[in-house]
Amino acid sequence: MTLQLQLRHVFSTTSGATPDSGNPEFWDGDIPWATPEDVSAVTGYWLEDTRRRITHAGYVSCGTRLAPAKSIVLTKRAPIGQLAILATEACSNQGCFLLTPRNGPDARFFYYWLCANSGWLQILGRGSTFMELSTDDLKSLKVPLPSLVQQEAIADFLDRETARLDALVAAKGRLLGLLAEKRRALITRAVTRGLDADAPLRDSGLPWLGQIPTHWHTRRLKFLVRRIDQGWSPECHNVPAVKDEWGVLKAGCCNGGVFNPTENKSLPGDLEPPPQLEIIPGDILMSRASGSVDLIGSVAVVPQGCPSRLVLSDKIYRFHLEAGCADPGYFATALASGVGRVQIQRVVSGAEGLANNIAQSDIREFVLPLPPLGEQRAIVAHIASETAKLDALRAAAERTIVLLKERRAALIAGAVTDRVSA
Repeated sequence: MTLQLQLRHVFSTTSGATPDSGNPEFWDGDIPWATPEDVSAVTGYWLEDTRRRITHAGYVSCGTRLAPAKSIVLTKRAPIGQLAILATEACSNQGCFLLTPRNGPDARFFYYWLCANSGWLQILGRGSTFMELSTDDLKSLKVPLPSLVQQEAIADFLDRETARLDALVAAKGRLLGLLAEKRRALITRAVTRGLDADAPLRDSGLPWLGQIPTHWHTRRLKFLVRRIDQGWSPECHNVPAVKDEWGVLKAGCCNGGVFNPTENKSLPGDLEPPPQLEIIPGDILMSRASGSVDLIGSVAVVPQGCPSRLVLSDKIYRFHLEAGCADPGYFATALASGVGRVQIQRVVSGAEGLANNIAQSDIREFVLPLPPLGEQRAIVAHIASETAKLDALRAAAERTIVLLKERRAALIAGAVTDRVSA
């Protein structure tokens, strides 16, 4: 039967610290300084480098400790249980433990064992403000100690098999990237060139737009939109509304170009929403503000069958189109395509790390390519048909990635338990 010991007898365990962030003499030195962010970014298990490094003065100032190469880095909060192995000597901040092997165990085996038991590590977390794994709980953890020959054999086996599975996951990830790019290109081409590949073209007069079919026009958005509504943001409960409650939409309801009614906050019962701000099917919505430049300006059309009792927040615009000038689906698609994104990114305001905003006055000056109304509807139907095929391929690839990751986790768990006890 395999010997079991407390982790304290197999590894020496230290935690890290952070030098004064306001002292430039402590930063941009030669000493690698690992954080949970570094650990989460690792592919495989080797932590080759860290995003930030500290100087010798910074190292001395804060009481962090260097750990040798082949020590295990374990995050103890935000989140608990992410792992890597140091490829070189390094220290860490207070969000990580550094586990240095005693008496020559194979760090790879214990890396895999801790991966298989990351759920248990999370259960051990405690705290009122945020969950954190304590030093005592970690040191008291019972770990198996098979012979070094067994450790190396299991680690070698898992290195081979996880590398194979990781390569399959990476290939599916690349496929997802290609599908996303193909989807973007399909939409942008449809709203700039139309569906007739042989249609004669003319210069649009806009460098970022290029050529468009000769029978198309370009129009500023202010000539297409009768009115832009902006919503209301009272103090709300930080949970979605349930049946018969009013909800105030969050900016995230438009993310990905698909309306998500669950992205809302419940309105307190003693507040009466302005009835003119209730959304209805067919409304065209745009997020006005977001912490991410990539998400600001996200556009979605409210579909038929949408739940009632949802109102606009002040972080969302609603467009009312002039009659007969633009199909709502085409308008939203063009605004969400590369044509709209290039204009949105030019006018976004906001300091780094703060909410980014887009003003109505800027939006009104946007230019959209505008085919005849019937052609607009044909373009929307074509895009819906073609993107549905791409979305089905994306969903299949995502399911495969989930299954491969489940297989990987099961493989590790089986190897570090069944093989150890065999």
